[in-house]
Amino acid sequence: MIEDDLRAAFARGEALTPPTGPVRAAIDRAVVRRRRRRRRLRLRLAGTALAVVAAALAGFTAIAPRPPETANLLATPSPAPTGALNVLLLGLDQAGAGRRADSVLLVHVPADRSRLYLVSLPRDLLVPIPGRGTDKLNASFAFGAGSAGKDLAAGYQATRQVVAQLTGVRIDAGAVLTYKATGELTDAVGGVSVCLPTTIRSHHTRRTYPAGCQRLDGAAAVDVLRQRYGMPDGGLDRDRNAGRYAAGLLRRVEEQGVLTNPVLLSRLVTKVGPGLVTDTGELSLPALISAAGKAATAEPVAVGLPVRYQEKPPYGFRLDPALAPGFLDALRADRLGEWTAAHPKQVTGLR
Repeated sequence: MIEDDLRAAFARGEALTPPTGPVRAAIDRAVVRRRRRRRRLRLRLAGTALAVVAAALAGFTAIAPRPPETANLLATPSPAPTGALNVLLLGLDQAGAGRRADSVLLVHVPADRSRLYLVSLPRDLLVPIPGRGTDKLNASFAFGAGSAGKDLAAGYQATRQVVAQLTGVRIDAGAVLTYKATGELTDAVGGVSVCLPTTIRSHHTRRTYPAGCQRLDGAAAVDVLRQRYGMPDGGLDRDRNAGRYAAGLLRRVEEQGVLTNPVLLSRLVTKVGPGLVTDTGELSLPALISAAGKAATAEPVAVGLPVRYQEKPPYGFRLDPALAPGFLDALRADRLGEWTAAHPKQVTGLR
């Protein structure tokens, strides 16, 4: 009897029950939104951690938010890559249409993880650009980013293609970074020590930075990194100073254990603002962090791609016919340690 009463009661109320279709659709939409938010967060966090590595490697950065998920992400287990890695980092200063990559740095992480090699590629290096003929290396970014200069990902991909073709190595990961947040990161780690071989007089602020080792705050670091006018070797000297800053930043984050401590990393990244494009390729982010962290425990080696200036149109740098072939062979074969030991004059002094 009770069962019959229950059935009758449910039958009477069935007409009042709202249709399930809209409810099911609303649930599905909520699930999709959550998945999209999580995916966007993962991409931002990937950019965050890669940017910290990039900053420690190149001296340019712009990174973003949310420490708890950052720590969880970095703790995710993943297989460690066993071979050499190459990370392409592009530093931008100019904004808007026609923006070019002011600094192009290829970070080579050897298979033995003994140290990092910071290979600066002159922005005025004349290279073949697919569909554009021969032009300066930094122009590849402008062509890719479009007339408005807004598509940073496309600018990076265009430059990556040119650098891979030039060097003959696989680019495993990379990032497009701006000068804007460099000062914030520098201040967040308490300043960065940089050893300058000669006095620098800023073309932009008129400030003077004496020769010798000194700790730079954020504003000073950005100022030094921008300088090429009045320098003995112009843009090449700016590339060398970027390597010196990178070495100082590496020492600073190594002292603080940032790359190996997710909690410290999450605290640091919350202090620096957004604005970054990253590419981790086929690598998992924890694997990239681990490989770079191991190699960063030793003093890095900063070296410029061997070039010569061409004193006729089109003006710019060409590969040094005497040194560049051997250098590129060593890069491809993961023997930069041997090459730099045999060519000490090509290595940038960091101390």
